[in-house]
Amino acid sequence: MSPSPADRFDAFLLDLDGVLYRGGDPVEGAPEAVDALRSRSKAVVFVTNNSWRTPAQVAAKLEGMGIHAPPEEVVTSGQATAAQLRRDLGANGATAYVLGGEGVRSALADAGIDSADGEPDRVDVVVVGWDRDLTYDRLRTATVLIGRGAGLVATNADPSYPAPGGELWPGAGAILAAVEAGSGRRATVVGKPQRPLFDLAVDRAGSRAALVVGDRIETDIVGAANAGLDSALVLTGASTPADLLVADALPTMVVANLRELTDERTEPSIVRAGSSHQGAVRALLDEMGLTAEPGWDRDAETL
Repeated sequence: MSPSPADRFDAFLLDLDGVLYRGGDPVEGAPEAVDALRSRSKAVVFVTNNSWRTPAQVAAKLEGMGIHAPPEEVVTSGQATAAQLRRDLGANGATAYVLGGEGVRSALADAGIDSADGEPDRVDVVVVGWDRDLTYDRLRTATVLIGRGAGLVATNADPSYPAPGGELWPGAGAILAAVEAGSGRRATVVGKPQRPLFDLAVDRAGSRAALVVGDRIETDIVGAANAGLDSALVLTGASTPADLLVADALPTMVVANLRELTDERTEPSIVRAGSSHQGAVRALLDEMGLTAEPGWDRDAETL
């Protein structure tokens, strides 16, 4: 047996929905897996593209599912956006018009950036996140302010998010698309798969020997590659093994669930496929939703 994947890293940057929970229910074994990482003295950081909630609210949701999560271990795209704007604008007198919730507004306030309400004449930047209280008037105001010279920054560009019952509801990216179309401007995106959110998470973890763990190739795995980090794709959420065939970036490893990160693993052996392997190969292809070319079982190069 070889050491578990957890033994190779000092820190774990964990996505939330699809990795730790689905909707309002924890993924089976996820609380125990987080506890197992902590028992090995690994740093754990919870990383989310959702800017609506504050870190304290995210932590409370996780705690309610039996996952120990102090707010200081939570990193949101709202926090990453505020950190980016503090670097770009400074903290003294900078103003933002926000399409978003308490999470991004409080993060901006902590960074010394004021959120302007109503219909201000000018602001330094328009910040777009997920906003379930969005109105046409606020969308119009944001567009007008960009036309008057305000910058445009988005917490993330996720077009949708999974809602209860398996439906997809409009995400921050859907709101951003309306702002970009109305203003004719393209936004700077801070959250996954862009690098700033991962850099903030690494700073919080205190180590670049970190593994990004996520269920979406296009955000978690591509984002880890953009940040120069190793990644693990867990199969408890959105992406499937078949998605790896058309992925823009590949994970360092694929695991069925979070628990496998702390399991000892058997070293794989690579052999040429013979007649005794045909049933196993067919089953593997079926599981991945693939169809073999005719004659594959006679190909001496099949592994």
